[in-house]
Amino acid sequence: MKTRLVLRKLLEPVYRNSPALKSGLLNLDAKLSQVRTVAWERIPALIRPDPRMIYLTLTANCNLRCKGCRYGRDFMAGQQLPLEIVRQVLEDCKACDLEVIRLYGGEPLLHKQITQIVEECARLQLTTYLTTNGMLLKKKVDDLYAAGLRRISVGFYGVGPHYNEYVQRKDRFRELEENLAYVRDRYGDKLSLQLNWLLMRPTCNLESVRETWRFAERYGMEIFINLVHYSLPYFTEGEDRELQFTPQDRPQVERVVAELLELQQRQPKLLPTSPIAVRSIPDWLIKGPDMRVPCDRHQLIWVGADGTVQMCYVTFKLGNLHQTRLKDMLFNAAHRQAARDAFALNCSNCHCGYETRTLAHPPTRRRYAVN
Repeated sequence: MKTRLVLRKLLEPVYRNSPALKSGLLNLDAKLSQVRTVAWERIPALIRPDPRMIYLTLTANCNLRCKGCRYGRDFMAGQQLPLEIVRQVLEDCKACDLEVIRLYGGEPLLHKQITQIVEECARLQLTTYLTTNGMLLKKKVDDLYAAGLRRISVGFYGVGPHYNEYVQRKDRFRELEENLAYVRDRYGDKLSLQLNWLLMRPTCNLESVRETWRFAERYGMEIFINLVHYSLPYFTEGEDRELQFTPQDRPQVERVVAELLELQQRQPKLLPTSPIAVRSIPDWLIKGPDMRVPCDRHQLIWVGADGTVQMCYVTFKLGNLHQTRLKDMLFNAAHRQAARDAFALNCSNCHCGYETRTLAHPPTRRRYAVN
């Protein structure tokens, strides 16, 4: 077992209730990543794949029709991972010491065997979280909690009519609130909830930031800031690119970032993202692929609902689970080359992992270290 994974398992019960210790460990990890990044820039031959997490798209089906997402419609429509293949993947994750399993979709709660999948993760003692739109939590969470799930992240696209407009369904925001209220009333802080707020042009304003902050406070949720994408094959930019930012939007993005930093100073637990990474957000959104920061997706494995295995969301295909076991796709020549190409940005250069990339690259980190 990797030394990193052993230390994580030993220290997690301690740092879970000690923000200072957790912050210190994250800073140490970031410093080690900086050393590695400098070495890899000078000697690319040293680059090796180091998968720490896997994103399992259990199903492409979804019960919403988000403006920015093509899943379940014209991207992998009708595709779903069979339970037996998921079990094999999880066994391989355990054997390869992957640290984190993310179950998502589409809408993963639509997978009929979602409870058995969570049970399998628990049996193998894999650190697992599930990403959902929250519409089915009230119906499913009791079984999922009993199966061992303790961490859930929820997609968030604005408050009230802004949310309903984005998901293109009436009254869905009210349903989201009802589901989250049920989870909190029933499980309190025994179940961790994270708010995955999508920062996009229609809701990039101070009112939206403050409404989102109050929403997160109400339901005891940490906020993670997702940036609207320009390169993921299953996302869209909306009609007439309405979701995407332009250079003219920079002043507004900067005002939003300044507000986030001010709110973070008051309640740092609510927004655990490094202030350095938060300050970098305007450049990630406006510069797009011109933001030349080495990529760390050598730490990721992405699995599509049709069994496709890639090293990242966008590219670097390694194979398909319907033909090859996951363990037989990892750490070979193709995987090593993918890690080197990703680091060198021989790809569409998206902003996945913008926080860890910003912190791990010394010149970029210095650029945003001072307000």
